[in-house]
Amino acid sequence: MPHDEVSKVQRDRAKRLRREMTRAETLLWRHLKAKRLAGLGFRRQVPMSNYIADFAAHSCKLVVEVDGESHDFEERIRHDITRDRWFESRGYRVPRFTNNDVMKNLEGAVLFILQAAEQAAPLSLTLSREGRGNPSAGASLTDAKDVEEQS
Repeated sequence: MPHDEVSKVQRDRAKRLRREMTRAETLLWRHLKAKRLAGLGFRRQVPMSNYIADFAAHSCKLVVEVDGESHDFEERIRHDITRDRWFESRGYRVPRFTNNDVMKNLEGAVLFILQAAEQAAPLSLTLSREGRGNPSAGASLTDAKDVEEQS
């Protein structure tokens, strides 16, 4: 599937947002970066067409949003609904948290993201060089989390 065009303005805005992440976004990013959460490759402040996703894992079609107080206003709520529908029309799930949710219950937010990723994860049809299929395709994301916790 071809990617939607992203303007230079959007790319520059995403770079600025990466430098100016909120405290809640920074804390959550520590759990998502470098494939720390069940081996999922998350990116932060990802420009997608006219929008910028706070965090996105393209492999399982998941966009995670962390909202500040500005999202409490009716106009912003309507914009968020339109935005979520755009992501959903492209097959993405969009769990949404407030900064306060993340700050008070980081582990709960991370667990919720993991569960959303498990529900959204497509089946892998990748074949190895030997033609035996993807050796990790049979393992669930929860299994991967268990392995990660043991190491």
